Amino acid sequence: MNYNAVVIGVSAGGISALSTILPKLPGNFPLPVIIVQHISPNSDNFMVNHFNHICQLKVKEADEKESIQPGTVYFAPPNYHLLVETDFTFSLSVEERVNFSRPSIDVLFESAADAWHSGLIGIILTGASTDGSKGMGKIKENGGYTIAQDPQEAEVPVMPEAAIKIAGVDRKMTLGEITTFLLNLQKQ
Repeated sequence: MNYNAVVIGVSAGGISALSTILPKLPGNFPLPVIIVQHISPNSDNFMVNHFNHICQLKVKEADEKESIQPGTVYFAPPNYHLLVETDFTFSLSVEERVNFSRPSIDVLFESAADAWHSGLIGIILTGASTDGSKGMGKIKENGGYTIAQDPQEAEVPVMPEAAIKIAGVDRKMTLGEITTFLLNLQKQ
């Protein structure tokens, strides 16, 4: 199967979980990686700066109307929903919170599923809400591949458990297995 993009949703415990995966991706990783990390509306650029220092890939905040490029890690900006348009550009929205969150994982996942259909990989990591479960269901419905972090390993298991229960994800994996899965995409 050929994939075009990876979307990741994460909340509580996210910096640690992402620090296990993202630095291991090589600078020539063939897909864009788009992340919603639940953060404070007043958050600064800490996540982007932190991951730019430890990753081989370019890491940045997504910008309005920006064309999505492979080999780049994009974070949703604080206090904005991040959407993927069907022309593979980003759109930012200040619409109402979804699952008490802005940015919302569901908003990103659902819009990305509409853009990439079966070419999308959705990953839910540690977190303390059900945000992302509905979006994972949409990715699966559209033929994409869905992965939840093994709840037994997650710092906060609520989000991966909800994704497994509500969306019926394709695979449950440890962070190490998720990293290996992503690295194997280069060989396809």
